[in-house]
Parts: sequence; structure tokens; C-alpha cells
Amino acid sequence: MTVLVPTMGALHKGHQALIKRARSLSKEVVVSIFINPLQFENKDDLEKYPRSPEKDIQLATLAGATEIWLPEYEEIYPGDISKLSAGPLGQIFEGKSRPEHFDGVVTVVNRLFEIVKPTTAVFGEKDFQQLAIIKAMKSKVEIIGVPTVREFDGLALSSRNIRLTEQGRVSANVIHRALAAAHLAPTVAIAQEIIDTTLATEPAFKCDYAAIIDENTFEFANETTKHKRAIIAGWIDGIRLIDNMRMGEGR
Repeated sequence: MTVLVPTMGALHKGHQALIKRARSLSKEVVVSIFINPLQFENKDDLEKYPRSPEKDIQLATLAGATEIWLPEYEEIYPGDISKLSAGPLGQIFEGKSRPEHFDGVVTVVNRLFEIVKPTTAVFGEKDFQQLAIIKAMKSKVEIIGVPTVREFDGLALSSRNIRLTEQGRVSANVIHRALAAAHLAPTVAIAQEIIDTTLATEPAFKCDYAAIIDENTFEFANETTKHKRAIIAGWIDGIRLIDNMRMGEGR
């Protein structure tokens, strides 16, 4: 049994949690490190994506990886690229703001699966829409999601966080504060109002979307929705940040 943990590098404790979960499932854990250009709609964002291969190898090894794979572009895409489609779910929320982003994600994940041939793959819940799309792929690989790992103040760990300014890092906490404040709201409408009001207190945060959805269908939640999840995305210092949280039953 081989478990794959696909990453784009710039590893942190969140990635280590994925690797540790994978190691709990199998003695064979492959960690791939590949910055996939197909999922970047902005070339500048691709160029600025943090790279730290030596540190990545060290962190992955400490977390329990038995093989660390850093493929070249030609190894993943040896010829003409035929992008796969992420389907309708890849065109809303994060997909609406980042056209073809999820097509690039499913294309590279499919190639990783073809090459590594894992029985299981582990992904983080921070990228909740991505996780849902990968689970919907027609693949025999078992997909396991791991809860988001957070900083001391609740900020979701992300490779992009290191690009925030000192003040931007402080401002970024508004995302978690909004989610946490809405967590036990008695109704969807009140939860949405709490999120919107909290986000509005931080002028540095430029909101893209903030919605409460049915986490199974990604349709907007209502009072009869069984599993509600709030999803938020926006920019601070020009850095795109995303987060999400299951909404509890406040009634």
C-alpha cells in the first residue's frame, strides 16, 4: 500500500500533518513536490510562489515520508498537454475567480496518480473546494482529507503566508475571527451577517467571496441544510488567502 501526499513545496506544519496521517496508514509514503504551472492563472503569482526544496526535504523526512519525489516538468507533462475538466464544481467560488485553476489541479493530480499509482492520497481540508473536486474524479485512489492546521491565533497555515507583511499577517487573522464568530450562530442568515460584519472591520482585507454552503453540493445553505460550511476568500497585501469552517448547530 502506497500513500501519496501531493504538494507544491514550501512545506510547513500543515503539510507535515498530511504526511503523518499518511504514515499512520502505510509504511510507504511518497511526498511529491511539484509547482504545477497549469493551476496558476497569473504568471506573476507562479514566479513568486515560495520555493525551499532543501527545507522541504528535511520537513517531509521528519514527518515520516519514505520517498520524496521532485519531478521535472517534462516528467509530469512529457508531450502536448490535454487539460482535464474539473466540471461544474470547478467553475464556482474559487473556480469563478480563478478560471481553469481546477482544470489544472485535476490534470496534475491525474498525472501524479498515473505515475505513482498510489492506493490512497491525502489532501488538506483548507483547500475544501479542491478536496471536493478531487474526490469527484473518476479514480480508484482513495482520497482522505485532513483537518486544517492553524497558527496560534487561528490563521490557517499556508505557503503563501510567508509573503505577508508584518501588518498583513496581523490583518489576516480577521478571516478566522469571522469564521469562529459565526460558528454557533442560530441561523444561516445570522451566521452570514456575522461573517460579513467581522470581515468589514478589517479594511486591509479585500473580500472575494464569503458564503455559507452545503458542503456536499456547494449550493448556498439554508436552514434545512444538514452540513453547513462557511468558505471565505480574499486578498491582503495582494496575497490571496482562503479558509473554511464547518458551521456548528447553534440552536
